[in-house]
Amino acid sequence: MKILYLGDDDPRSTSAHRQAALQRLGHQTLPINPHRLIPRGLLLARLNVRTGFRLFSRRIDRNLRRILGGAEWDLVWVDSCAELPPATWRWLGSRGKPLISYVLDNPFVPRDHRKWDLYKKSLPLHDLTVFSRKESVLHARRHGAKKPVAHFMGYDPVAHHPERAGEVSPGSGGLVFVGTWMPERGSLMVRLAEAGLPLRIYGNDWPRAREWKKLQPFHGGPSIYGADYVRVIREARIALGLLSKGNRDLHTTRSMEIPYIGGAVFCSERTEDHQKLYREGQEALFWKDAEECVRVCREWIDRPAQCRAMAASAKIRVESCGFSNEQILAGILRLQAGELFSRDGCPLELETSPVPG
Repeated sequence: MKILYLGDDDPRSTSAHRQAALQRLGHQTLPINPHRLIPRGLLLARLNVRTGFRLFSRRIDRNLRRILGGAEWDLVWVDSCAELPPATWRWLGSRGKPLISYVLDNPFVPRDHRKWDLYKKSLPLHDLTVFSRKESVLHARRHGAKKPVAHFMGYDPVAHHPERAGEVSPGSGGLVFVGTWMPERGSLMVRLAEAGLPLRIYGNDWPRAREWKKLQPFHGGPSIYGADYVRVIREARIALGLLSKGNRDLHTTRSMEIPYIGGAVFCSERTEDHQKLYREGQEALFWKDAEECVRVCREWIDRPAQCRAMAASAKIRVESCGFSNEQILAGILRLQAGELFSRDGCPLELETSPVPG
């Protein structure tokens, strides 16, 4: 099948990972990054988030139609792309081919200001809209979405393959977090550092934290990707997977990537999603607040053998349930074609029925 793929083409992005996964499934992809059709820069990026891309929506629509011209495809996969106006969606739909929208972020929260205004207007134009939160299904229905569903996020078996770590000793390190600074994260990291835990932080924007002076000695540098990311996770004994409060996360891609990479025990907040995914104390470590997080990390950081066994069990779980990009994307394509997508004993079933409020 020939798939027109609209999304971020940065090879470090999960969008690029999914585009590559579609190719590995045997599909031919026509990848285009609509965001490259408008002027770029930090100030403009912030302005677009604040204004919902209103300054450039017509330009995007005009340029996309020009680039695509007489191109043909069998299906359109739009990965996020908050910048696409409804006019573009209508034009794509006029070709008579299925339109799938796939979104990892939460378009229905105020965290990103007006970034998702155009996207929400386009919801009635999608043939299938895929989210990673059950609550998004309810919101999408209220905005007129035809077929909104929810599913768990995935890992990429190529980008996150353990062999990319090279020659390391799995689980030999300490406590690590890889992720961008957010206001609620600074105080937790200070608590962990002050508890004497062997903490290392990698990620952008941490100098903005009001706790920066205390955290600077534990900061290993900006965000890491690819082999560097895999190596850091694989070497750690415990790897934190923190949620975005503004995004109302119940799990993230880290929830799958860390167990798949192996080596480190996945440690995160105790949520409904995480408890469906992993058995606490056997496949992952969970906590409800900073105090419990410190206690749990202290309890397990000096148990290398038990941590390795827990990480190994989580890896078996994430692989056996089929959370790889290929398996998830193949299931979404089957769902679009009207087939069922589920696996007995695993929590991956896509939500197509009404979701309790």
